[in-house]
Amino acid sequence: MKALLHRHRELCERAVDPLEIAVGLEAHGVTDRTAARYRHRDVFSLAEELHARVPHNTERPSPEPRPLPVPRVRAGRLLLTLLPGALGAATVTGLRLAQGTPRLPVAVGGLLAVALATRAALRHSPLAGPPGTRAGRTVSGTRAGRPTPGARAGRTTIGTRVGALGTLCTLWLLGYALLGDGLLHAVLTGGPDAPPTGTPEGPWPTATAPALALLLACAPAAWCAHLLAVAAHRGLTDSRTLRQFTAAMTPRLLGTYALFLAALAALAALCGTALHQPAAYPQVLTLGALLLPARLLTVRHHRRAPARALGAAALVEALALALPTAGRLPGCAFLAAPVQTLVDVGGEAAVPVLACGIAALALLRHAGRTLTRASAHAPAGAPE
Repeated sequence: MKALLHRHRELCERAVDPLEIAVGLEAHGVTDRTAARYRHRDVFSLAEELHARVPHNTERPSPEPRPLPVPRVRAGRLLLTLLPGALGAATVTGLRLAQGTPRLPVAVGGLLAVALATRAALRHSPLAGPPGTRAGRTVSGTRAGRPTPGARAGRTTIGTRVGALGTLCTLWLLGYALLGDGLLHAVLTGGPDAPPTGTPEGPWPTATAPALALLLACAPAAWCAHLLAVAAHRGLTDSRTLRQFTAAMTPRLLGTYALFLAALAALAALCGTALHQPAAYPQVLTLGALLLPARLLTVRHHRRAPARALGAAALVEALALALPTAGRLPGCAFLAAPVQTLVDVGGEAAVPVLACGIAALALLRHAGRTLTRASAHAPAGAPE
């Protein structure tokens, strides 16, 4: 116990109550199993003893505890999340009105504008996470052990690379939602013989409605992220133990998840009706179910699990395109058999549904364990 107190002395001296110590201990990897080694039933009970053991300066009154700041978002930043969907709708309209050669510059310009708008929305919205956060800090901004600058820089570099990998995989998944099913159909039927024309009737069919629905869903995702942050603030304010916070956050997390999927389904139906295309609910909902928890975890400094889940889904989709192509080589027809069998059973949509669905279930399970912890919602975030 003395070694533990010495290791977390700065945290214990600055904490205003045992809950703040418990959140800090949890952020540094102390679990109920660890607390059991110190003859305590859970982390909060251990935090209470540490808080009682720390000598307090009775000559100088301790500062009054400041309430946690309520998460606030400027209206302009929330409106910014509407920009990707608006530019996506403008690009679809331009492609429908353009004829002949102007279609290519309209498509390229539209995709570039949508990419820049999406990047801006992710950097300046609730999907960007709390401002000024750094991994490894506790609620009061203390650190149990300050790493060397080299170690800190190393973790930053690794985090940047993992984040970049997650971004690339996300772009691949969105691109597959737009072109993947059409390309897979063309590959399995001996093509593609021509580049995509941007229409569902071309030699390489383009699923415009699902892609547009996902772009429009950027706004509901931002609202859901903000609602979850507000719910977490309320939980940190009202809870007295870590278990109480977890019990309160679990239904709120699942409710936020269900709210986003309902909004995404409505957007898919709206886009399908407006563009006279199939809404593609399975593909849209499974991809949305994967992207939302990936983003919620990423903004809370948990980048590795989202990158792995997104990478696994993207790898499955890439293999679904590569194996039939390799199967055209002499003596390699067996390579195309798994993909062909899957498509025969469930159609081209079975590939993204299977890839994104399994990854989404795994990531939701991880998010259920991670985002219901108090340390994940502390003002300075939790460690990766």
